Amino acid sequence: MANYPTSETDRRVKADALIAITEAIFRACGMRPDDAALLGASLVHADLRGVHSHGVLRIPDYVHKLNGGGVEATAVPTIVSRSKGAIVVDANNSMGQIGASCAMDQAIEAARENGVALAALRGSNHCGALDWYTLRAAEQGMIGIVGSNALPTMAPLGGRDKIVGMNPISIAIPGDREPPVVLDLAFGATAHGKIRVYHQKGLPLPDGWAFDAEGVPTNDAGIALEGLIQPAGGHKGIALAMMVGMLSTLLSGASYGTGLGDMVNGPIAGRDGQFFVAINIAAFRPIVELGGDVDAIVEEVHNSARRDADTALLVPGEMERQYEESYGASGILLPALTLDDIRKSALALGVDKAMVVAL
Repeated sequence: MANYPTSETDRRVKADALIAITEAIFRACGMRPDDAALLGASLVHADLRGVHSHGVLRIPDYVHKLNGGGVEATAVPTIVSRSKGAIVVDANNSMGQIGASCAMDQAIEAARENGVALAALRGSNHCGALDWYTLRAAEQGMIGIVGSNALPTMAPLGGRDKIVGMNPISIAIPGDREPPVVLDLAFGATAHGKIRVYHQKGLPLPDGWAFDAEGVPTNDAGIALEGLIQPAGGHKGIALAMMVGMLSTLLSGASYGTGLGDMVNGPIAGRDGQFFVAINIAAFRPIVELGGDVDAIVEEVHNSARRDADTALLVPGEMERQYEESYGASGILLPALTLDDIRKSALALGVDKAMVVAL
């Protein structure tokens, strides 16, 4: 679940203003208007839900990908094959969010006809927060499951070589009266982007998050960026990360692990892979019945005994939804450095200065 420290230099920005400048930046990079709008909305979606490691923090990196990193700004994903619920999509080196949204939509469409569908994506790139896609399925009365390969940031337990990615997974299950229960996590003790946020703020990392390059635990965010992320749950985290990475790549023929690139030289454009599962609830039982069961599970959690009277008992995705409600009303709280980076990117691309000043 999202949980970031704040500092005195953080500023609140309305989501609409952030979407507008983000979309303008990506249009200035040569993306088609609809694709720029989708990419911008997906990043701000992450920030609204408090997942700043996958939000507009990524803009400078994405601008580099589009303008000099080998990613094709106007690439259109293609359907390589489709056999009932088994689909292979080639993102054709488009921005990850473009290929991934196409693949999720294909899975949803096929699940309407076949009950269950899986779209395997290749030729992709970093695709942002995965709940962006699983919630698309939940909105259609389906269960969404999405996994992604990622640049290696972890070593096998006891090792020092970065050969395992944190390889995130998201699952969204819709309720009836309650919002969807949404899991979105990677198998590292933290996200690489989250370490970047701590580094921007000049704050020490919590214990148990990272190793230095020699495999020694560290609380220094700068050293951690050069070192290794600790796996969540020890050997279990490494094993789960490997399995999600293989599911994300082997079915489509995308590159696994070190075949993607590395954290020093960056990713190799167009080699990433993801998988997208849509489960049509109505093919199994009435949606209202399943939603009612989900509601009962949520209520059971909320009504269960607390160790501390002030402790909130939350289901997966609930903290993010609380951020979304709060940030939607009062503005998204972002580090000053993130906002400065966005302004620099916008000005360098010739985005309307009035829009930049208003940020």
